[in-house]
Amino acid sequence: MSDKPLVLVINAGSSSLKYQLLEPDSGTVTADGLVERIGEPTSVITHEQGGADTVEELHLPDHRAAIDKMLELFAAKGTDLAHANLCAVGHRVVHGGRSLYEPTLIDSHVIDEVERVSPLAPLHNPPNLVGIEAAQAALPDVPGVAVFDTGFFHDLPDAAALYAIDRSVSEEYALRRYGFHGTSHEYVSHRAAEFLGRDYDKTNQIVAHLGNGASMSAIKQGRPVDTSMGLTPLEGLVMGTRCGDIDPGLLLHLHRVVGLSVDDIDQLLNKRSGLKGLCGENDFRSVTEMIEGGDADAKTAYDIYIHRLRRYFGAYLVELGHTDVISFTAGVGENAVGVRADSLAGLEGFGIAIDPERNAVRSREPRVISTDDSTTTVLVVPTNEELEIARQAKAVVGG
Repeated sequence: MSDKPLVLVINAGSSSLKYQLLEPDSGTVTADGLVERIGEPTSVITHEQGGADTVEELHLPDHRAAIDKMLELFAAKGTDLAHANLCAVGHRVVHGGRSLYEPTLIDSHVIDEVERVSPLAPLHNPPNLVGIEAAQAALPDVPGVAVFDTGFFHDLPDAAALYAIDRSVSEEYALRRYGFHGTSHEYVSHRAAEFLGRDYDKTNQIVAHLGNGASMSAIKQGRPVDTSMGLTPLEGLVMGTRCGDIDPGLLLHLHRVVGLSVDDIDQLLNKRSGLKGLCGENDFRSVTEMIEGGDADAKTAYDIYIHRLRRYFGAYLVELGHTDVISFTAGVGENAVGVRADSLAGLEGFGIAIDPERNAVRSREPRVISTDDSTTTVLVVPTNEELEIARQAKAVVGG
């Protein structure tokens, strides 16, 4: 075990839990793990420690069960987290509202505020709070730090941040575009500039974070100027179980004509829409297998997914004027060769062309997938939200 300060990072997503025990300064990882398909009939946990992988399939009904399993595996592999030289537990927290956006030491006020704004991120803030409470119970003497998804987009220009509704209403209730996956967008955009040897503050970028949750951002000379998610993580791209952009009138129709309650509509749009609503599966790997098997609904779902991606690429290319770098990241962005190719197909006139051989390469390292004559460089940049969270957490506690 390292004699340097370590941070345990807990990143609870809508249906997943990622965790790492790492040294923030060097980025050295002592152990890490991923729990997938939480709440589904069969969950999968992969725990890597000491050069060995442990993979288990079991039913984990919720995030508390996933946290308990994580702690069990650490203990089974000989790591006593209570004596692991931890300086902090860093928690990804999706929504902190208008007042919480900087990395913050967790206390009762922070917990109350994260819970208060949970209706704005119903798939995320509740599991984030479970992670916080479980870590406090298991490691009561280790400070917890909340790192907010919304932080990177806090200073979006008003033209991108504000909704065109009665301003007195939006100001009273803090209704604006907050943006999410900010930790990933921040890490990937800096890593892309570093990889290409470019000055971050002089680089125009588009980042496509494509996972079960998905978002895009436009970054102009180091400053985020637009992002696809809004007041909640429901806006924007088609996602695993979320619809993304939708006509607001459809919600009124569902209530007034169809007779659905507000809670019914919430469940429909957050948990029964997106890929799952269109073809019955939210895991992109399963959707791909269904398409290969000739499933027409899965093919339609894929086409809608790509159509929405292309719409945002077009908008951000226009907004930036000139785009130096496009980066794909997260589970789908890093692994789905077809998504990358199809979402940027036919854009040679804009100086964007994908090299099929480069695009087919699989690696955990950043890599160029565009042709040499592309004026916009297209990258795959594996995200590392955990490292970004660890470094921000360490900075807060001064470890």
